[in-house]
Amino acid sequence: MNNDTALRPLQTAAILILILLTVALIATAAPSAMQRTVVEAMIKLVVVVGLFIFVGNSGVFSFGHVAFMAIGGYMSAILTLSPARKSVLLDLPGSIEALQLSWPVALVIVVLAVGLIALLVASPLCRLRGIALPMATFAMLVITFVVASNWQQVTGGRQALVGLPRYTGLWVAFGGASLAIIVAAVYGTTRHSLMLRCSRESEVAAAATGIDIERERLIAFVLSAMVVALGGVLFSHFIGTITANTFYLDLTFVTLTMLVVGGMRSLTGAFVGVAFISTISELFRSIERGVSIGGHVLSAPPGLQEIALAVILLAILITRPAGLLGDREISWPQRPRHSNTTTQQE
Repeated sequence: MNNDTALRPLQTAAILILILLTVALIATAAPSAMQRTVVEAMIKLVVVVGLFIFVGNSGVFSFGHVAFMAIGGYMSAILTLSPARKSVLLDLPGSIEALQLSWPVALVIVVLAVGLIALLVASPLCRLRGIALPMATFAMLVITFVVASNWQQVTGGRQALVGLPRYTGLWVAFGGASLAIIVAAVYGTTRHSLMLRCSRESEVAAAATGIDIERERLIAFVLSAMVVALGGVLFSHFIGTITANTFYLDLTFVTLTMLVVGGMRSLTGAFVGVAFISTISELFRSIERGVSIGGHVLSAPPGLQEIALAVILLAILITRPAGLLGDREISWPQRPRHSNTTTQQE
């Protein structure tokens, strides 16, 4: 891999961050409702980019990464909630109940802790092959949901954890999305990413050349989980309240749809998928709320948004199985190389 090829992911990251910066600057002049939509899209971009790090490079679907969002969100809530509120909502040990950290410190601790949890969880999972690995990740999601729904003392059970400090604004979300893009791009320049992509094309050929598929999947899985946990922390402190249902099937479906629609083998595809699905979702959400035409308000029945996303996903899978962009990446225009040798004209 030559230098130009190695640096291409970083070029892609730079362009995507510039686009994201432009969107953020435009959003500052937009109404508050539109700003919330942009912030939510940026948070989902963090999660989708996290999914791309593992799914896009390995070619193995994961239905369980939203579980790391849940773990990150709940851990951050416990670390940042005031002792008085924790004493009312939860039943924690005294030392943890009295602990209240600033959000940057809590964020670092949560991301590192989720990385360790992902390492422990993925060590046996990455040994699986075929459909067994995606199904195991879905089992992990179900287990996390059941535990979060019933562990009353730590998560509040089926009751919502309310009163989380809302520090995720437009520029915090922009910083999180930019960091996720940079992490994915830097990982894309490493030999670990190259070897994992080789195994994506052919596990047999990769193993025959000496690539340790289990190890490469484990590295990508842990890094992916840490980025997704970042998204979970940002999301929790954006909405200010969380329940177990917040991080379950709906969010799993939406984030995977974004990745598949844009093109799961492309970082640019992940970006485009989030932008496309977020725009479509907001459009149909507005239709569900009602559109005023000639003094009459026309509204669609609830659930139209979910049906529309499902139809769009089916249409794209049928017409463009590799997604809108496939494996193509946006990059700076390449200068033509001039050969030192003169060509002879016949």
